[in-house]
Amino acid sequence: MPLLASEDYIRDPSEIYRRSFATIEAEADLDRLPAPLRPVAIRLIHACGMVDLVDDLIFDDRVVTAGRAALGTGKPILVDAEMVSRGIIPGLMPQKNRVICMLNDPKVPDLARDMGTTRSAAAVELWRNVLDGAVVAIGNAPTALFHLLEILAEPGAPMPAAILGFPVGFVGARESKDLLATEAKALGLPFLAVRGRRGGSAMAAAAVNALAKLEKGDLERASDSTRMHPALGDDLP
Repeated sequence: MPLLASEDYIRDPSEIYRRSFATIEAEADLDRLPAPLRPVAIRLIHACGMVDLVDDLIFDDRVVTAGRAALGTGKPILVDAEMVSRGIIPGLMPQKNRVICMLNDPKVPDLARDMGTTRSAAAVELWRNVLDGAVVAIGNAPTALFHLLEILAEPGAPMPAAILGFPVGFVGARESKDLLATEAKALGLPFLAVRGRRGGSAMAAAAVNALAKLEKGDLERASDSTRMHPALGDDLP
């Protein structure tokens, strides 16, 4: 006997999407967040299925504006894991922004041994030439976030536009995000993170996608507003 009759579940993707977001808006306490951050929070909740995530979000109020601006001007997105890069939707990127993951760079294994650290942290070391003004999304390794903060503490270090910190796990995840909150404030860096052990590649990618979708939508609306009505014969291509 089937556990669920075929007619008892929703198959229409549009209806699934609509109900999912309606449920999030009904159950999550989004009012405690600044208005610009709410669409990003909704995407994060959708990625993990936990409406109480709102209670654990920590952030700088400028993170949405800063992240959108960086994406809107074509800055790259630096990620710590291939899973994050796979979750970022190319079609949402407002300027076909590059997604850079250095984890599988051939220099990383030797560099990790020399540094006495993880491959994830060693990969971050290779971000130095592309870090300035970039959007950073960490969704896996606490050591990647720790090493990023070590780099940013150096005099004259290149500064990213925004850090989306979602390392996950039982060793170092909580501590790395607590340190992010402290150091980002000291450095004046916009950031978004989730307290505690929760996180993951899906959340990091969802945050990037949300910022990109917001920025691309505004750019497209601005472009449309400059077009003359077709009846006037001056519609732009």
